[in-house]
Amino acid sequence: MIRSFGYNEFLFLLSAVQWTLALSAIAFLGGATVGLFVALGRTSTIKPVRLATTGYIQIFQGTPLLMQLFLVFFGATVLGFDINPWAAAALGLTLNASAFLGEIWRGCIQAVPRGQWEAGSALGLRYPGLMRYVVLPQAVKIAVPPTVGYLVQLIKGTSLAAIIGFTELTRAGQIVNNATFQPFLVFSIVAALYFLMCWPLSLLSARLEQRYAARSR
Repeated sequence: MIRSFGYNEFLFLLSAVQWTLALSAIAFLGGATVGLFVALGRTSTIKPVRLATTGYIQIFQGTPLLMQLFLVFFGATVLGFDINPWAAAALGLTLNASAFLGEIWRGCIQAVPRGQWEAGSALGLRYPGLMRYVVLPQAVKIAVPPTVGYLVQLIKGTSLAAIIGFTELTRAGQIVNNATFQPFLVFSIVAALYFLMCWPLSLLSARLEQRYAARSR
């Protein structure tokens, strides 16, 4: 039975925003944790570590996120693990985010002037101490704007989790559309909700980038 789009349908879409935000937060925090090690590995003085982390980044940046979600969700079942869509989406997005954040932060680490690296080495600091006390504090200031900008992409990327059955905003839109058969109205509202989530972050990223550019002059 087809029903008209009403207040309850809108509330259902609005309630799905919390799952989009929750999935984004988990993927970002997990991706940031793993991504930091990836970035450090990419700038390591140990060649096998550099090669391993480079391969990791190329795999996840060179394949579609949708395929990665499929492989995590269906691959876990093949290997004998019972995984639900929520866990599969979180794991798939975390792995993907770690590769992108790792590469972003690698660039930020290498953007620190070589003179700073040489000064730290001249003081007798080894690689861990050099990173902790000299390089990373400066790289963090460079990394904030692109990291916030990537978070926008991550929020939009959560929409692909709908394909493996996780009910976030896009999947909620599909459910409501199947009941009301009003795709233009339903997905216009879905798009507007994504815009309201992403637009403030885009503005924040641009403002932080301008502030950093002004300070670096």
